[in-house]
Amino acid sequence: MAVCLLVCIAILEITGEIPVLSAAAQTPLKCNLGTKPCKDGSECILYQHVCDGEVDCRDGSDEEDCTVTCNKGQFMCAHGKKCIDQKQVCDGVAQCQDRSDEMDCLKSMEGCAHHCDNKTRCLPDTFLCDGEGDCLDGTDEADCDSDSNDHKNHHDVADGGNYKGKTTSMSAPAPIKCPFGTKPCQDKIECVLYSHVCDGEADCNDGSDEEACSLECESDQFQCAHGKKCIDQRQVCDGMAQCQDRSDEMDCLKSMEGCAHRCDKTRCLPDTFLCDGERDCLDGTDEADCDSESTDDHKNHHYFVEDVYDGNNEGNATSMSAPAPLKCTFGTKPCQNNIECVLYSHVCDGEADCKDGSDEEECSLECESGQFQCAHGKKCIDQRQVCDGVAQCQDRSDEMDCLKPMDGCAHHCDDKTRCLPDTFLCDGERDCLDGTDEANCADESCSSVEFRCTSGQCVSVSMRCDGHPDCRDHSDEESCTKPPQCTTKLRCPHSQECLLEEWVCDGEQDCKDGSDEKNCKMVQLKCGAFQWACTSKTQCVPEAWRCDGTKDCADESDEAGCGQVETCPSHQFQCGSKWECLDTALVCDLVRNCADGSDEGGDCQTKCPDKAQCAQNCYSSPQGMRCGCKAGYRLDEDAVSCVDIDECEGGRPGVCSHSCVNTQGSFQCHCNPAYLLESDGRRCKITGEPYLLASVQTELFLFGLRSSSLDVLVSSAKKAILSVDYDWRDQRVFWVSLDSESIKWSSLDQKKRGTLFKGIKSDCIAVDWVGRNLYWIDGIGGGRIIAIGLNSTITSALDHTVILDEDFEQPLSLALLPQKGIMFWSEIGNEAKIERAGMDGSERRVVVSHSLSWPGSLAVDTLGERLYWTDEKLGCIGSATLDGGDVKLLQMMETTNPFAVTVFNDMLYWSDTKRRTIQAAHKITGKNCQVLLKRPGQPFGLKIIHPLLQTSTASPCEKLRCSHLCVLAPGPKGICKCPSGLLLAVDGLTCSNLVNSAFLLVLSPTVVTQIYLQTMHSAVGLKTWPEHLSLPLPNVNEAAMLDYTLRDQTLYLADSGQSVGLFKLKETGLVPLRQFLQLKGDTVTALALDWITLSVYWSSTKQPRLQVTSSSGEHTAVLIQDMGSLESIALHPLSGRLCFTNLAKQGEGAHVECAHMDGEKRAQVWKDAVQPTSLTFSNKGGEIYWADIGAGVIGSVRVDGSGYNEFTTGDGLTAIALSNSMLLWVTDRDTTQVWYRDDQLTKTLWFEVNTEVVSLKAYSKSSQMGLNFCSDGNGDCSHLCLAVPGGRTCRCAHDHQPVNATHCAPDQHCPAGNRPCLDGHTCLPLEKFCDGRPDCLDTSDENCVHLKGQSEVQSKAPTLPPSPSGSADPGSTTTSLDNSWLVRDLNVQQQCSEKHCNGNGECVERNGGTSCACGLGYSGDSCQDQLTKTMQGPLIYGVVGLCAGIVVISVLVAVVKRKTANARQASAVVKQTSMTDLEKHESPSTQPSPEDTNFSEEVASSVD
Repeated sequence: MAVCLLVCIAILEITGEIPVLSAAAQTPLKCNLGTKPCKDGSECILYQHVCDGEVDCRDGSDEEDCTVTCNKGQFMCAHGKKCIDQKQVCDGVAQCQDRSDEMDCLKSMEGCAHHCDNKTRCLPDTFLCDGEGDCLDGTDEADCDSDSNDHKNHHDVADGGNYKGKTTSMSAPAPIKCPFGTKPCQDKIECVLYSHVCDGEADCNDGSDEEACSLECESDQFQCAHGKKCIDQRQVCDGMAQCQDRSDEMDCLKSMEGCAHRCDKTRCLPDTFLCDGERDCLDGTDEADCDSESTDDHKNHHYFVEDVYDGNNEGNATSMSAPAPLKCTFGTKPCQNNIECVLYSHVCDGEADCKDGSDEEECSLECESGQFQCAHGKKCIDQRQVCDGVAQCQDRSDEMDCLKPMDGCAHHCDDKTRCLPDTFLCDGERDCLDGTDEANCADESCSSVEFRCTSGQCVSVSMRCDGHPDCRDHSDEESCTKPPQCTTKLRCPHSQECLLEEWVCDGEQDCKDGSDEKNCKMVQLKCGAFQWACTSKTQCVPEAWRCDGTKDCADESDEAGCGQVETCPSHQFQCGSKWECLDTALVCDLVRNCADGSDEGGDCQTKCPDKAQCAQNCYSSPQGMRCGCKAGYRLDEDAVSCVDIDECEGGRPGVCSHSCVNTQGSFQCHCNPAYLLESDGRRCKITGEPYLLASVQTELFLFGLRSSSLDVLVSSAKKAILSVDYDWRDQRVFWVSLDSESIKWSSLDQKKRGTLFKGIKSDCIAVDWVGRNLYWIDGIGGGRIIAIGLNSTITSALDHTVILDEDFEQPLSLALLPQKGIMFWSEIGNEAKIERAGMDGSERRVVVSHSLSWPGSLAVDTLGERLYWTDEKLGCIGSATLDGGDVKLLQMMETTNPFAVTVFNDMLYWSDTKRRTIQAAHKITGKNCQVLLKRPGQPFGLKIIHPLLQTSTASPCEKLRCSHLCVLAPGPKGICKCPSGLLLAVDGLTCSNLVNSAFLLVLSPTVVTQIYLQTMHSAVGLKTWPEHLSLPLPNVNEAAMLDYTLRDQTLYLADSGQSVGLFKLKETGLVPLRQFLQLKGDTVTALALDWITLSVYWSSTKQPRLQVTSSSGEHTAVLIQDMGSLESIALHPLSGRLCFTNLAKQGEGAHVECAHMDGEKRAQVWKDAVQPTSLTFSNKGGEIYWADIGAGVIGSVRVDGSGYNEFTTGDGLTAIALSNSMLLWVTDRDTTQVWYRDDQLTKTLWFEVNTEVVSLKAYSKSSQMGLNFCSDGNGDCSHLCLAVPGGRTCRCAHDHQPVNATHCAPDQHCPAGNRPCLDGHTCLPLEKFCDGRPDCLDTSDENCVHLKGQSEVQSKAPTLPPSPSGSADPGSTTTSLDNSWLVRDLNVQQQCSEKHCNGNGECVERNGGTSCACGLGYSGDSCQDQLTKTMQGPLIYGVVGLCAGIVVISVLVAVVKRKTANARQASAVVKQTSMTDLEKHESPSTQPSPEDTNFSEEVASSVD
C-alpha cells in the first residue's frame, strides 16, 4: 500500500497536479562546484546553462542580466544572449544552445525558408509570423497579414524549452515547431535533438530518427555496434565513450564492469543481456543456446525503462517500477539501489546523480603524472586540457583557476579571459577587447630632468625650446621666451620651429600650423627597380603591394585591373566575373548576389541527394551539384574529399607573429616566453617597455617605443657617432665616433663613463653578451675583425685578438648572433656581398651575393631567424634567411637613404640620413610605416634595448680557463684565442711565446700572411687559416713575388711585376719605406734577395737577363745575358751559389741551371722539366728544389747535377718552400690547399682556404745566419760585392769599369752627354733616361732604381790606394784564391762557425790558426758576448765616421784631378764621374720628400 502511494505522488508531481515542495523552504540550498543557485533559491543549474538562450530556472533568473552586445570578432547566438568567437561559426560543433552558429553554413539546413541578419541565419517557415522575433533585424515578423495568426496558433510547444533529451509535442493535431538544435520526427508529433539522430537508439516513437542512417564507415573510422554511427579510429579505447552503446570502449585491454559475454570480436555484454529475447550481438550469440527456462526467466524480467528527461538531471533514467529487475541502456550503469541508471560520464564527476550517491563512491583520489585533478577530487584530466577554454571537469575547476595571476598579472579583462601585466596598462595600446586596459589612466609624472608635454609624453628638458618639436603636440616649443637658434636655413613662419629643406612638402607636418605642407607642387617620381608606380606618378609602392587586396596608392591604382583573383576557397563560390567570391548559401537562392548574376539560373534546380558523396558540404549551383568544404579546408583533386589547409606552411606573413601550430580546419598562434598573445590571437606583445638607442649626429638618444619618452644619453662627441651597442648585464652602452678613434662607454643611468679601447679606426662595433666580448671592424689596411673582452683593461693595441684578417676588401658592417655563435658582415669592395662565419672566424662562407649594391648596416631577427640589411644605393632594406635563402627587398618611398637597421618583434626600424628620420614599419610587409624621431642631425646607429634581447644564457666560455680570450664558435662552443705575437699551446688554453721561430710568408694579391710553423702539428686538416698574422699590402695593386730579410725586417715586394717596393714589417702591419725598382713597359719575372749585402737579383720580360742591383738601387750589373725567359731565382749567399730556371727558346724545353753568384761557372743541372718555378736551396746549399707546375711534381737535384729526386703532388701545384727538412707546397684546385711532408715523408694536409696564393717562402733565424766575404764592409767593393765559393767578386755597374780590384770609374765608350743602356751596346742622351718613356730596346733607361733624397747603404772604402791596372774582365775583379787566408772549405767552415762561434760568427784562418769573425752586435773569442746598446753606438758611429773620412779624401782627389785635366775634356769628365750631380742640376723638382711613400708616383732616377 505504501509503495502504491509513493507511485501516485510521483505521477502527480510529474503531471504538475500538485505543487513541488521547494527544498529551499526547508533547508538552505548548497550547490555543487560548477553550478549556481537560481534567484529563488529553489534549485541549482550548471554554469554552462546560464545565458544560453533557454530558461532552466523556474523563475527564469538564469537568462536575466545577460549581455546583448558582442565584441568585434564575435558571433551572437540567435537567442541574443550568448557570444562566441567568430572562428567557431560553422566549425561543425554547435556552441550556441539553439545551434544558430551552425544553421546557415555551406549546406542549407532542411526547411530553410527565410534568410535574415545579413544572410547569416536561415529560419524554417514555421518561425515566420509566429509572434516571436527570431531575427535580429525583425524580418521574420515583418509583412505578416491576418492569416499569419495561424502561425501563432501553432506555437504550442511547452515553454520549458529544456530540450536536453526527448521533446514531445503537447498537441498532436497542431503543426509542430521544433526549437533550434532539434528536428521533428516523421510523424510530426515530437522533436528530438540532432545529437540523438542516428545514435543507435530510437528516440522518436515512430523510430524515424534512426532511419536512413549510413551503414558504411571509412577506412580510418570505427563503426559503433548499433551500426549507425562512425567515429575516428583514434577515439576507440581512449577512456571516453563516443558511441551511445559504448561499443568503442567495450573490448579494450581492461574488461569493463559486468562484462560476461564477448561477441562480434569488439563487444562485451553483461549477463542481464543474455537470453533476454533481444538480439544485441550482430552474430546472435547472446540469444543462442538458451533453454526454455532461462529464456522464460529473461523474458519475465524484461521490463524496459523508458528514458524520461526532466531537464535538470541529464540522462538520468528512473525506473517506473521499483520491484522490477533493472536493465540500463548502453552508456549508462545502474545505481547501487538498482532503481535508476546514470550515464557513465556522470560517474565520479563530483556530483551525486544516484539518489543513494553510489555513483560517487569508490572514486580514485590520485591522478597520474601529467594529469590534473578536478576540485571535487574524483576526476582526472590531461594537464594540457587545463585552462584551454573548455571545461572538462563538471565543477569547471580546470578553467576556474586560470584567473590566478601569472607573473606580473595585474589586470583582468574581456570577461576575465585575459590577464595583463601592469606594463600593458595605460601604454597607449589597446590590448583588451573591452578597452579597460586604457581606461581611467591618470597622467603619469615626468622626472625632474624631463619636460612633460601636454599630451603626457616625457622628453628631456634640454629639448625644451630647442627649435625642434619633440612632443607629438609640439608643446615643448610653446611659450618660449625667444625664438630658438636654428642651425638650419629654414624655420616655420609662425610657430618658429627649425626646418630642413628636405622636410618641406615631405608629407609630414613639421610646423604646428602645417605651413610646411601647404602649396606643395605635385612632382612626378621615378620609381625604383623594386617599386610599382601609382597612376598619379606621385607615389611609389613596393611591388609586393600591387594587387595584395589593400589600396595603398592614394588613387587606389595599385588594386585596379588586378584581373582574376586567386581561386576562391572551397567554402565559397566563384562568380563568373572571376574577381568575386560568394558564400555558397547565397548561391541558387533566387537572389542575384554576384555582380554578373552568375550565382543563379542554369542547373540550380538540381538538388543535392540525400546520400551525397561530398565529404563535408554539398550545394546547388548553376553548374549543378557541387561539393564544398568548411573554412580551413580545401577541396581535394577528386572534387569530393576535403583536405586541411596548413595555414602555418611556409611561415605565411601575417598569420602568426611568432610560432604557428596547424590544427584541423584552423591554426593556433603561440608566443615565445615573456610575450603575451594579443586579443586578435595572432600578434605577440612583450612585457616591459622596449627602448630605441639611436645616435643622431654627435648625440645618443633613448626613445621609448610605447611611451614615446625621449632622453639624451650622450652629447660629448665632437664628430658623428656611427655605431652603437649595449650590454644589458652591466647596464652599459658602447659607441665609436670618428673624432676619438676609440671605443667609449656610458652606464645607462649616465653616472659612469669610460674608454674601453684606444687607437682604432672603426665605424662598426658589436657586443657579444654571451661570450662577454666586443667585436669591431678595423679599417686599417684591407680590414680585419678584432675582439677584446668587455671588461678588458687593455692599453696596448697589440693585446687585442684578430678574429679574421684574410680576403677582405672593404668590410662595412658587422652583426653577431651569440645564441648560435655566428657573425655576419657586409663587403662593399669590387663585389658586394654578405658573409658569415663563426665568431671565432671558422666556417666562413658567402651567404648573399646577389640583389646587392651597397650593403650597409646588418641586423639579425632572432625570432624570424632572418638577416636584414640596408642598401643605400638601391634605396631599400633587404632580408634573407640566415643561410642566405629567400632574399626579399623592401623598397619604399621612406627608404631613400637607409643607413642603419634593427629588428624587434614584428617591426623594422631604420635611420635615413637624408630625410633625417628614424622610422618603423612591419618587418615583412613594410606597411604601417611611421616616423618615430625627426631631428636636424643625421641619424646613424640603432639598437633596441630590452632585457629579453640579451637573456641570461650560460656561456660556453665559463667552463674554459683561457689564459687570454675566449670567443664563441658555432654551436655555440668556446674557443681560446691569443693576441698578436702569441701562439696557442697544445692544451688549447694557454697562450705562449714562440719556441720555434720558423715561419711562412704566404703571398696573396693584396695580403701577406705570416704563419709560424710551430702551430703546424697542433691542428691539421683545417678549413681555414691556422694561427697567423695577416698583413694587408698598402698601396699595392696586385702582388706578384716577394723576399724578406730578417736582419732589417724588410719585405721586398714586386707589384704587378712593374715595380719593387720595400716595406717594414711591424707588429701592427706593414709600413711602406720606398720604391726599390720601377719599370716602364716591362714586367719583373724573377726576384731574389742576397740577405747579406741586400743586393737584389732579378730579371724581366724586356730584359731577359740575370742582373743584380745594389741595396741602394744605385748600381746595376748584368751577370748572364744568353738565356730565354728567367722565371725563378734562388740564392745561397753562404756558399756563393745561385740557381735559376731557364725557360729556353721555343723548342728547347725548360732547364734548371746553377752558377756562382757573380754569374760565372754556369752549368745546367736538370733539363727535363716542363715548367719549373719556386726554386729554393736546402739549408746547407748542397741541393736545389723546385716545383714543376706543368708536371705536378716537386724535383730536387744536387748543385753538381747528380742525385735527382722527385715527389708527385698531382695537378694544381703552384709553389713550394723548404724549412730545414720540412717541405711545404701549395695546390690550387677547387680550394687553395697547403701541404707539408716531414722527415717521415708523410704527406699531410695542413689547411685549405679560398684565397689565391701566388708565392710561398719559409724563413728562420738559422736560414739567414752566417758570414761570407761580403759581410764585412761590402767586401771592400765600391759597387757590388758578389759572393762566390771560397771568396767574392767585386763588380762594377753596367756603365762603369773597374780601375782596380775593388774600385770603379765611369765607362767612356759612349759619347759625351750620353750613357749606355743596360744591354751595354746602345747609348742614349742623358735626357732620355727616366723621362717616363722607354727609349732603350730593353726599356732599361726607365730602370729608375736610384731614388733621390733617400739614404744609401754605406759601403766600406778600400784600405789600399787605387791601382791603375785592371783585370781581364773589364767589369769585375775576383779575389785570388791564392790568398791562403781566404781559402776555406765551406762545409768545414759552417760546422766550425756553429761549434766555435756559437752561430754568431764565421770561422776564418789567420796566421796559421782559426779564429772567429763575429757578426754585427757580437764580440769575444767565440762571439759569445752580445754588445750592449751603449757599445754598439760608438762602434757604429766610428764606422760611419771612418767612411765619411774616406769619402772626403775621395772627393779631394777628384777635385785635384779635375783641376789638372785639360779644359776641353773637363766637361765630359765631370759628367762621366758625377752623374748624380748632373741629374740633380737638371731635374731638381723630381726629388721626393722623405715622407713620400706613395708608390703610384713616378720618380725620375738614374741607373749607374
